[in-house]
Order: sequence, then C-alpha cells, then structure tokens
Amino acid sequence: MLWFLIACAVPAFLVSFGATALMKRIAPRVGLIDQPAGVKAHSTHTKVTPLGGGLGIYLGFLLPVIAAQVAASLVATQPELLNWLPDGFAAHLAGVATRSRTMWAIIVGGTVFVIMGLMDDLTSLPWLPRLLVQFLVAGALVSADVRATVFVNQPWVGIALTVLWIVLLTNSLNFLDNMDGLSAGIGLIASVLFAIVMLILVSEPRWLVGGALVVLAGSLAGFLCHNWHPASIFMGDSGSMFIGLMLASLTVLGTFYDAEMTSPHVMLAPLCVLAVPLYDLTTVILIRLSQGHSPFHPDKNHFSHRLVALGLSRKHAVQTVHLTTLTTGLGALLLYRLPGWPGAWLVIALVICVLAIITILEKAGRRKNGD
Repeated sequence: MLWFLIACAVPAFLVSFGATALMKRIAPRVGLIDQPAGVKAHSTHTKVTPLGGGLGIYLGFLLPVIAAQVAASLVATQPELLNWLPDGFAAHLAGVATRSRTMWAIIVGGTVFVIMGLMDDLTSLPWLPRLLVQFLVAGALVSADVRATVFVNQPWVGIALTVLWIVLLTNSLNFLDNMDGLSAGIGLIASVLFAIVMLILVSEPRWLVGGALVVLAGSLAGFLCHNWHPASIFMGDSGSMFIGLMLASLTVLGTFYDAEMTSPHVMLAPLCVLAVPLYDLTTVILIRLSQGHSPFHPDKNHFSHRLVALGLSRKHAVQTVHLTTLTTGLGALLLYRLPGWPGAWLVIALVICVLAIITILEKAGRRKNGD
C-alpha cells in the first residue's frame, strides 16, 4: 500500500510543483494576471498576481494518470510484471480496465472546465454560458456512467442528483477561491479523506478511484507550495472548477456504500466531508439573492471574509476554514465504524453543530461590518 501511495502522490506533486512554477513566468506574458481586489470584490489580495496555477494542478493530475494507463497496458502484455504489484491488486486489473473509459470521460470533462476557466480568467465570461457548460459536462458524464443510484428505483432521480451534485460542487470550490490556499487546501483535505475511505475503510480497496484521489491530493500539494501565504500565483477558475469536478465525479464513481461492511448511512460521507464548502455556497447565494444581486456576483459574504471581519488574519481565517472542514470530514470516516443509524445521527448532529458555529461567526462578522 505504501509504495502505491508514493507512486501516485510523488509524481503528481513534482509535475504540479514544476508546472506551476513555469506558469508563474508564462502567465504575465499572455495576460493571465489578477489585479488587486477592490472594496467590493470577493478576493483579498493587494498586488498583481499571476493566474493559471490551475493548469499546474491539471497537468499534475493528467500526466500521472496517463503514465498509469501506459503501465496498466504494459502489465496486460507482460504478465511477469504482476509480481511487482501489491497483494490483491492484480485481481482488480480487469475492473480498472473496465472503469478506464469512465475515468477518461471525467478527464475530458475536466479539460473542458480548464479551457473554459482559462478563457474566463482572460476575458471574464458571463456566468450564464459558464453555468450552461457545467450542466452540459455533468450530463455528458452521467451518460458515461458517472451516476449515483441513491437507493431509488427511478433512474432519473439518480441522474438528476448526480448532475446537481457535480454543478454544485464545481461552483462551491470556485466560490471558495477567495484567499491564499483556501480552495486548494479544502480540495487537498477532501481528496485525502475520500482516498482513505476508498483504500482502507471498504471491504476491498477501490484502487482506481482511490489512486486518482491520491494523485489529485499530490497535485494540490504541489500547487499549494506556491499558493500558501503569501501566494505567488493563483489557480484561477481553471483550477477551482477542475478540483470541484474531480471531487464530485470521483465521489460518485467510488460508490461509498459497501454492503459487506456498512449500512446505507455511509452514503452521507461525501456530504460530511464537503459540508463546509457546500454550506458556504448555499448561504452566499441566499445572501446575494436577498440583496437583489446575481448568485455569481462577487462579494465578501463568505465564511472566510467574516472571520477576517472579526479580526483574524487572512492566514488564520483560512486555517479555521480548513479545520472546520477537517472536523466534519473526520465525522465521515467515523460513519464507516458505526453499525447503524443511531450512531450516524450523532455524526449528523456533530456536523450540524459545526455549521451552527459557522452561522454564529458569520452573523457576528456581518454585524461588525455593518451589513
């Protein structure tokens, strides 16, 4: 298991770190820069900063996955290479090959988001076309078998919920990209927690999805080396939308319910891990609509902004959001050690309490700002 984690994470980290460093030189030459934020903008930086770090995250994920695909092809033609694989992994090669088409569909969808994000960073695309493309990509992924069943006999329910999940999570990570290291850190925490579930907490490791999540975590870690306080480059919309799509698609593809070990309550695990970003997205949209603004109108109504209004530094605000996300995420891991719904309700209560604390802090931040 250890060598598998290293083989997934280290190349992704190195590619992402190097590609992001390269983008810091290229981005200003092609106009990919973010100007200092105004009073009403959602961002908080105070100097001109290169964009395009999302391309580093994308390459950090894509190139190791391509290398893994080539390695799997070699193993298929040279059976003696099976001796190098971890115990039990060889038996899953057929399943990995079967899922390969779906994984490539996810990567194609991510590529579309990266291209659209780069265009948005350059020209500020209107929100409606961006949202339409998100729904089209989500629908295409559903047709490629990225689909949740959610224990309902009517297939359309799973299709609709999957499309909604992909679009919501994509925009949630995009909305969160308002402070140094915030969105990438949330993505790193979520991918690590989901990888633990896929590789350790289920009856049989889900090598393909678990490995992809570890690759994503390595790529995000490489980018964060450049994006932590103070950030020398931003991921831009290309990175935040790519992260959201990967997390949304992989959580659906991973099938968190394991009939041999758990009851259906573990289907709540993704919601627990991503409770904070989803809550932030929901409250920000409701505030904007109540003020007569577009849901995609940038502002400073996010949880991180409210923490800064209360007197925290931006670095400490980001760390607070990371820790609240980790807290609810650890509850998701606990779901796999609970036999039934009575214990699961305690985890749900824990998540609700964390969200209630966020609500109190946000209200205090709004009062201090006079909102």
